[in-house]
Amino acid sequence: MNSIDYGLKIRKTALAALLGAGLTMGSAAFAQTARTTSYLIDTNSWQATEIVFPGRDTFARGVNDLGQVIGYSVTAGRDQHAFITGPDGAGITDLGTLGGRNNVAEGINSAGQVVGWSDTVGEGSSHAFITGANGAGMTNLGTLGGPYSAAQAINAAGQVVGYSDTSSGGRHGFITGLNGLGMTDLGTLGGAETYAFGINAAGRVVGYSSTATGNSHAYITGPNGAGMTDLGTLGGGFSSALGINGAGRVVGFSDTTGGDRHAFITGPDGVGMTDLGTLGGNFSFAKAINDAAQVVGDSFFDGTPGVTHPFITGANGVGMTDLNTLVHLPDGVILTQAGGINNMGQLVATAAIIPEPATYALMLAGLVLLGVVASRKSGSNRRSNGRWASMA
Repeated sequence: MNSIDYGLKIRKTALAALLGAGLTMGSAAFAQTARTTSYLIDTNSWQATEIVFPGRDTFARGVNDLGQVIGYSVTAGRDQHAFITGPDGAGITDLGTLGGRNNVAEGINSAGQVVGWSDTVGEGSSHAFITGANGAGMTNLGTLGGPYSAAQAINAAGQVVGYSDTSSGGRHGFITGLNGLGMTDLGTLGGAETYAFGINAAGRVVGYSSTATGNSHAYITGPNGAGMTDLGTLGGGFSSALGINGAGRVVGFSDTTGGDRHAFITGPDGVGMTDLGTLGGNFSFAKAINDAAQVVGDSFFDGTPGVTHPFITGANGVGMTDLNTLVHLPDGVILTQAGGINNMGQLVATAAIIPEPATYALMLAGLVLLGVVASRKSGSNRRSNGRWASMA
């Protein structure tokens, strides 16, 4: 299926809810009445700076401590191109591709090295990439032997994590050496597949892996990707870790004993798992965490399937607040998805700009569908198991 950062084939319950609400009416309303943009938000003043790429929609994925924002824009031809901004969201640069039509930036470190995935020449496959400082140049990181790979995060030393097809046909998480050199298979928790989505300064990696029992669980590794520890769940069968901070506190989402799917945070070194709750619906997921343990993510907010609002917590994951109630936004702008958060009190989020407020309900369902699932027009398997894929 054509999926972007939030849509996976492993679990389809949440995705079905998104599609059910948004595919028919919502996507049509979106196409006719709104555009998508991104904002860099200062949590000290709650002022928002729009990330503008003239003539294109933008989807922000992450931000470093300088306020350099990365993500992708959608061109007039509906291709996706990775971008980077200057400090504090100033200016914007198309990073180009590895020769194909589409690519997405997924992570950035303090030096402005960007990682993600890109179509290659001929579009027969997509490969993980890394850039130099401030997004300069683009290097193909290769694969673990199969046709496809995607980088998801990078730390200050340039260690990159992501996932790749293997020569045997499976898909495994990987970690590289410094500045993206080499690619090491992280192994699994006993099952066939694993995915890596986050890494901290010590090289501790988080993601999810299938287990010997057939379930998939969040995990954390030791320094430099050594070993793999099952983080368990909130009582259900599935969990996935999406982010980690310097202290080893992990965030992600998990099935609960009641069958809902909730965001979680752990203690230092991945110990314990605390349910962060929701904004009122039955589904939430935590995407990123900074060193103060402020968490950002998305949640259903009023019981309406397919309609999400981004949230932020206080330090140590305490409380959950809808960003739309905090941020000073222009009329007609509704924040729909969070991206990343840095250690300077800045975060990024994606928003819908809606000309007519009466179209709100239809619009948001369509926005979620397009931004999470259907913005790619080619390469149906490229992100079918991506970071946001695990949310489905």
